Amino acid sequence: MIDRALRRIKEGNIPDRYAVGRQLSRLYYDRRTDGQYNDGIDVFEEDWDNLVILDACRYDAFEAKADRLDGTLESRVSRGSMTREWIRANFSNRELHDVVYVDANGNYVHILDELNSELHAHVGVWQDEHRVGEENTIARPETLTEAAMDAAEEYPDKRLLVHYVQPHYPFLGPTGQEHFDATDELNAITSKYGFEDGLVRRAYEENVDLVLDEVERLLPELPGKTVVSADHGELLGERLFPTPIRTYGHPNGVYMDELVKVPWFVTRNGERKEIRSEPPEQGEEYDDSAVEQQLRDLGYTM
Repeated sequence: MIDRALRRIKEGNIPDRYAVGRQLSRLYYDRRTDGQYNDGIDVFEEDWDNLVILDACRYDAFEAKADRLDGTLESRVSRGSMTREWIRANFSNRELHDVVYVDANGNYVHILDELNSELHAHVGVWQDEHRVGEENTIARPETLTEAAMDAAEEYPDKRLLVHYVQPHYPFLGPTGQEHFDATDELNAITSKYGFEDGLVRRAYEENVDLVLDEVERLLPELPGKTVVSADHGELLGERLFPTPIRTYGHPNGVYMDELVKVPWFVTRNGERKEIRSEPPEQGEEYDDSAVEQQLRDLGYTM
């Protein structure tokens, strides 16, 4: 990564300091972990009937609002600092015939061919009429709640994995609507908006509130033991250790606490489910270009 950055500089293609910071930080953690991060939990080995994932939800952001929910808050360490890394680390080479995955993040479908993994069923909801604006394919949190409720009713004997895209960018609250362009790429947010006026943090925390509104609505509809967690956290102006460069987002391969310490909120609703493993249903078909568009709308450069 360092060699690539130096080569770009020599060619006159000078990367911005945020890109350099990400590359240096990845190199630091790559050398510490020998290229493989093994400290995080295997989510499918944990004990739950329903697992609700809030995309890019920091532990401290969840902790500040946890009293909205009835349960016990713990923490865990994630296996990745971005969704695609988390998916690879948890789903790869697995027969998950007792799991139904309801998600609003196209990363799973994007890398499905390389996972060697089978679910009982997958429900992708990003290609839905409830989107952020007319040209953005991000599903609003209430859309995923409805899909999760339907899945809970249709698959009462399966472990239900529900993956909200919020509080991940784009920002849907008042600050986000007023100050941010939902079509901006994630990597451009830092340089465009900066940190000094706290806009990014305020908009992010509003997204946390919005998704927790939906979690509150969903939990009473999920029987058994439910865990609310995150695939990874988020940087909100922290310095990219070991560099002095501050940034926003969740670069892959960077295992700072803000990125891998995630909430693990446990709540119960009646008796535990009787889980049964059954062969996969026929999978949904997705247009590759639509999946890529959804990931661009999440702010990723494809």
